[in-house]
Amino acid sequence: MDDTRIRADLVDPSSLSALGRIEVVARWVVDGFMTGLHRSPRKGFSVEFAEHRTYQPGDDLRYLDWRVVARADKWLIKQFEEETNLRATVVLDVSRSMAWSGDPARITKLAYAERVAAAVSWLLLRQRDAVGLIRFDDQVRTVIPPKARSVHWRRLVGALSDPGSGQGSDAPGALMQAARMVTRPGMVVVISDLLVEENEMERAVSILRAVGHDVSVIHILDPAERDLAIAKTDAELVDTESALSVNATISEVRDAYRETVDAVIDEWRQRLTSSGAAYQPVFTDQPFGVALRQVFAARQHLP
Repeated sequence: MDDTRIRADLVDPSSLSALGRIEVVARWVVDGFMTGLHRSPRKGFSVEFAEHRTYQPGDDLRYLDWRVVARADKWLIKQFEEETNLRATVVLDVSRSMAWSGDPARITKLAYAERVAAAVSWLLLRQRDAVGLIRFDDQVRTVIPPKARSVHWRRLVGALSDPGSGQGSDAPGALMQAARMVTRPGMVVVISDLLVEENEMERAVSILRAVGHDVSVIHILDPAERDLAIAKTDAELVDTESALSVNATISEVRDAYRETVDAVIDEWRQRLTSSGAAYQPVFTDQPFGVALRQVFAARQHLP
């Protein structure tokens, strides 16, 4: 994809997802996002070359400036702006409710979230940060400890294709697993539709913040969950995780439903921000760059 014509981080997610595999889409999205950063006057979070330093035993030979070695017989390592050893963990919800879309023309919440997870991972790896992955439904399904090597990318992407099988979401349990994996203050990115118990989630986030972790929560929603965009006059509404159902006349409940959803989003924002986390609701018809900007903003504030 030619970044001079179109930025993938600003493209309709369903259209973009139809053009390639998860890892391809993630690279496109990050390339477009980085292009936007390079055109922006904002500074920081850059991978631009900054200066040399003398090679020390144990340094990665990939970052030797071989042209200097050949010309001057000096072993110098390239250093980059904002070079860090941040350890980050992406915590991805793969529960039953995530595998849903309110419109066949849109990708599911899970497909959207997987591509966001891949893009976030690739963005951080490009910054030479260590990235890990936890996938969960009613139990933790995948645990990949953070690493910074580029070959780690394939393992992360491969894990995204593994199935989940549980109906519920144990986000607090997954966050506690993340806390055990990241033994020093780092970054935790949660990607979920947040159909979880609010008090337990708030408590888990508070614990992570108390031990020094930066926490960003990406709340994935389908537009139909906000707008109740159902063509039928009457419908049976079913909770995919609890199996509870209720019959409703859509025209009579649409306005009240929208107000309830807005109130739930506001409550999550209040709960999570008061616990010290960053919170961003993202709808699956929005470009992937919306979620990426949230993580970027959080990353900028870290040392």
